[in-house]
Amino acid sequence: MRHDSVLDPRPVVSVSAVPGLAAPTEGWPFSIPAVVHLLRDGLELDDLTVLVGENGTGKSTIVEAVAMAYGLGAEGGSVNGRDVTWASESPLHESLRLVRGGATSKWGYFLRAETMHGMFTYLQSSGPERDFHARSHGEAFWDILSTSRFDGGGLFVLDEPEAGLSFDAQLRLVALLLELANRRGAQVLMATHSPILASVPGAVVYELSDWGMHRARWQDLAMVDHHRRYLEAPERYLRYLLE
Repeated sequence: MRHDSVLDPRPVVSVSAVPGLAAPTEGWPFSIPAVVHLLRDGLELDDLTVLVGENGTGKSTIVEAVAMAYGLGAEGGSVNGRDVTWASESPLHESLRLVRGGATSKWGYFLRAETMHGMFTYLQSSGPERDFHARSHGEAFWDILSTSRFDGGGLFVLDEPEAGLSFDAQLRLVALLLELANRRGAQVLMATHSPILASVPGAVVYELSDWGMHRARWQDLAMVDHHRRYLEAPERYLRYLLE
């Protein structure tokens, strides 16, 4: 997506290693190839940037670190919220430098699938909120998306938001992501296993693997190929698993 102003409206233009900082080269998460790539080469964030890849390739670690470097809590929430149930985040955010754009809004929100239950409890205990726990995961997720938290500009970070969402709900999220990415001053960074969510028109997609991180076309993604071949002939995969 192109920007038509000299003053870049993106909240975050790029992510790189802190200049002069000697980041560790061993141990988690600094041994993950995609993290090595990020610290070595940096990463430009478009209006909508999507990270895909197998489990353990660093998707969630990177989006978490960017969110924390921006000022968001590791377990999700806004720039004003700090819900902490268990300190499990990596120290990667301490090694990152964000180049800020000209966005006037410093707002941001982080949604991650694995901590949604705790976030629902935190939101209900901190003020008048809907009864998230009385609804399904997907319904409660949409309750948050439909509030003022996702109005206006800012950095919106999503970690595997497809968890709990049906096919139709994922399509609705595609529409919302497209609307966010086209809103001036708003920006989305997302990690996902969903070929549906990764298909948002105009998204810049990076595939993470044991070889690092590279920009890829949606139709060339390994997960798209796997889903397509499985749906065409699931018996081939099932026969292999049973054998």
